[in-house]
Amino acid sequence: MRVRQRRGPIAVGAICAVAALTVAACSSTGGAPRSSDDGSNAGVANTPSATIAMITHEVPGDTFWDLVRKGAEAAAAKDNIELRYSADPEAPNQANLVQSAIDSKVDGIAVTLAKPDAMAPAVEVATAAGIPVVAFNSGYESWKDMGVQQYFGQDETIAGEAAGARLTDDGARKTLCIIQEQGAVALEARCAGVTQGFGGTTEILNVNSKDMPSVESTITAKLQQDPTIDHVIALAAPIALTAVQSKNNAGSDATIVTFDTNAALVDAIESGDVAWAIDQQPYLQGYLAVDSLWLYLNNGNTIGGGTPVLTGPAFIDSTNIDAVAEYARNGTR
Repeated sequence: MRVRQRRGPIAVGAICAVAALTVAACSSTGGAPRSSDDGSNAGVANTPSATIAMITHEVPGDTFWDLVRKGAEAAAAKDNIELRYSADPEAPNQANLVQSAIDSKVDGIAVTLAKPDAMAPAVEVATAAGIPVVAFNSGYESWKDMGVQQYFGQDETIAGEAAGARLTDDGARKTLCIIQEQGAVALEARCAGVTQGFGGTTEILNVNSKDMPSVESTITAKLQQDPTIDHVIALAAPIALTAVQSKNNAGSDATIVTFDTNAALVDAIESGDVAWAIDQQPYLQGYLAVDSLWLYLNNGNTIGGGTPVLTGPAFIDSTNIDAVAEYARNGTR
């Protein structure tokens, strides 16, 4: 499988972000950006202020969501948006947060749909109230049927299939796919895709990311029990880094690969502790979720025209890690 070079991981996001920025910048001045009277608001959209709620299924301590939030905050600062971020890993509680946003009469809602069935009633109440809703990160298979306006993320099945094909190319024979939140549709789709795309045997291991010591001990025990496992694929950077420790504890020779990145994961790729990662660009997902609502509220636009906007997958490995490392260490990749 051909690895994308520096332009690869950022190409989709660059197109979408440029499109959004172009709408913000163009005006009746012949395409030149408007400048404020005193220059104090340079770089901030000259549109009415609005309030957008972003509600995710973040597990506390998972650095993935720091990247999402930074992207959302960057778009909000540019777009004259008050961003209200909240999260709960339990779907009923996340749905309650959506209802609270509705009750506070926000202008738009951006939400993750890790467990669509539990979230559907709250989303329906929001749309019935005339509040535009966009989804990102999770819910690729469900968002449109739920009446959600736009979706930003990756097709997790396709991403999993790409990972499985890469594992085959790498010579893997038996892979352990670790799901850190049982029942989360995106994670289940990833491992299903790996199974479909991989030419060897895939075994699924469920762990609880709310208890990282138990994650480490569970992976360690599995690697000790089955030395034929030659590759471990994690579905999040913290799980991958924990798997590196479990591998060492177990005396295993398994290769660790993963979905998603953070600064420590970039270091692990550079050191060779992790062979590669699939990047879905969480910063971009947060950015586009907020920016898309601003575009809709102010100009009736929908990015992608009602079709999902894909932010991944792209492979990051030793051949292109230098192109990403700077941004990862700045906390945006």
